[in-house]
Amino acid sequence: MARPRGFCEEEALDKALDLFWRHGYEGASIAALTEAMGINRPSMYATFGNKEELFRKALDRYVSIKNAIFEKALAEPTGRDVVRHLLRKAAEMMTEPGHPVGCLAVQGAISCSDESEPVRQELIRIRRGHEQQIRDRFAEEQAAGRLPPGTNPEDLAMLLATIANGMSIQASTGATREQLLTVAENASRAWPQTETAVTDAAAAE
Repeated sequence: MARPRGFCEEEALDKALDLFWRHGYEGASIAALTEAMGINRPSMYATFGNKEELFRKALDRYVSIKNAIFEKALAEPTGRDVVRHLLRKAAEMMTEPGHPVGCLAVQGAISCSDESEPVRQELIRIRRGHEQQIRDRFAEEQAAGRLPPGTNPEDLAMLLATIANGMSIQASTGATREQLLTVAENASRAWPQTETAVTDAAAAE
């Protein structure tokens, strides 16, 4: 009979996620990972696979959290509300006490070597998937007449992604939650919308 594992897999994975989030994929060594997880190398390999497989499992947990935020944001009545909700939640998540600052999907891909290219591409795929969701939501805004004529949903999606990614970098270099919330509020106030969007937002309140 196989001996039971002497550790909680979910807790160990959360600790690995924390380390990857703080230091990026390249910056988290096997030695540091096993120490943080409280297990030895054989146990890590047997349970989670190699470093890349461990990272992907940790990334899945992180993405599930972000997807929940996205779903709630995309359900807001207007594009401006989507932007406000998404950026405010991003600011809160990036500066949550007890967790690493910034965004794993942004920081994890910085300075990846050629050997880590599959990891970088996976992070890019995740970010682009979120951008596509936003683009589709803004296309709905355009079809409903809630965006000014000539507005390009793809350009707006890129703008929002750039703002969010910039907030991650600001958080990683010391920006406070209050500062990031101010960025979120200013971005949402400046977001283009028509009188139809204003009316729809008022009706939803």
